Amino acid sequence: MGTKHKDHGVRAGLRWIHGIAVAALVLGVAACSSQPPNPNPRAAVPLQTVQVDLPRYMGRWYVIANIPYFGERGNVGSYAEWKLRPDGRIDDGYIYRPGSFDAPFKRMQFLDSVVPGSGGGEWRVRLFWPIYVSQLTLYVDPEYHVTLLGYPDKSLGWVFSRDPNMSDADYKAALGRFEAMGYDISRFRRVPQFPSQLGQPGFQSPGDAE
Repeated sequence: MGTKHKDHGVRAGLRWIHGIAVAALVLGVAACSSQPPNPNPRAAVPLQTVQVDLPRYMGRWYVIANIPYFGERGNVGSYAEWKLRPDGRIDDGYIYRPGSFDAPFKRMQFLDSVVPGSGGGEWRVRLFWPIYVSQLTLYVDPEYHVTLLGYPDKSLGWVFSRDPNMSDADYKAALGRFEAMGYDISRFRRVPQFPSQLGQPGFQSPGDAE
């Protein structure tokens, strides 16, 4: 096979992979939108972001809980790593073990941009060109130890912490904040950060297909 035909085959393969990725994303978003109606009486109240000190916000954040969806469901020991670039954009890494604490870590890498005028509280996350999603910082404590992230339609939400071990009291307080913002907190599930958390009430299981 000539080089020209080989290059054509590679480009066709990349287009096919890209098409599959786009289709998967569209199907995933559709699945999120087909969730039962949010019963929270404040469900229609728009979310408000908070101002963020970006340099202080960078670093490692453990995923304590989320509303399970196709991109993270079944992962354990997961965390995010954010690094501020000189141009103001953010290198956004998502690191996780797929399905088991015995599995090696995998990494997904994204590039985020801060929305002008948002005070650092709203980011556009580039999943892959030209697909972007919005990420809203809804709360960060004064010590920058806990942060709550959301999505405009409240179909997605995350509890992040600098420490992989969050007390039940602190987790309950985080859910209380989400509830006050209009979230259906019954949809949140904790993400196992330690093997001892597997199978515990309120935690996702690696085979969770919710």
